[in-house]
Amino acid sequence: MIHLAQLRMHLERSFSPLACDCTVTGDHSLTVKLYHPISGQVDLVVSGLNLATLRTADAVNALIEELRYELESNCLHRPGAIS
Repeated sequence: MIHLAQLRMHLERSFSPLACDCTVTGDHSLTVKLYHPISGQVDLVVSGLNLATLRTADAVNALIEELRYELESNCLHRPGAIS
């Protein structure tokens, strides 16, 4: 399983210029928040991700692709959004 700090680094690198918060809840599920570091405007929050499935680079890449899809879907509905 990947360390939370490493996951956050991968996500921030993949979604630059956005910042990322990764938190783990008591049931070991992951919440990812992508937001603008200066304004704090949140672009995406995804909760309930199974942390145990993020054991390989391929799994992390698949998560990044899923988040990218969700982020692009959200941006389509918001005028002036950065994609």
